[in-house]
Amino acid sequence: MKKLLLALFVSTFCFAQNGATHHAVGDMAPDFELKGSDGKSYKLSSFVGKNPVILAFFPAAFTGGCTKEMTGYQASLSKFTGMEVKVFGISTDSQPTLAHWSKELNAEFPMLSDMMRNVSMTYGVLNPKTGTANRTTFVVDANGKIAEVLEGAKAIDISGSEAACVRLVKK
Repeated sequence: MKKLLLALFVSTFCFAQNGATHHAVGDMAPDFELKGSDGKSYKLSSFVGKNPVILAFFPAAFTGGCTKEMTGYQASLSKFTGMEVKVFGISTDSQPTLAHWSKELNAEFPMLSDMMRNVSMTYGVLNPKTGTANRTTFVVDANGKIAEVLEGAKAIDISGSEAACVRLVKK
């Protein structure tokens, strides 16, 4: 019986971690609090009722695709701030690693450290084989609901999250 329960737990845990259960458009975005590359703590619920938020989960600092994605957000940051959208990169890297990489990229938005992997797990984007977040961007409206989900190459190209924010602002 113990083996059966253990097998059921492991298969359920791995299934949930493979992104099969990640949150979808219309779901409430789970709240969290993480430390940013700037040393400050950020809580998602502090933006509810105020600002749309971009949560750009990425696998690892200092890698090609992640650099392209985060420099894309930096290059378009004035568009997002003009729409009063808060941009956050999120990875399982440590806060000091993200602080160093953020300085290298001259990023003016916080990159949040999910080193304990709880937020990546909660959002269903944790890759159990690598222990990193799958590249997934959640655009969260000002009411805290997920308005757009972009994955893989669609998340590297920030135009999808920009278009989702434009739609939110026009509502």
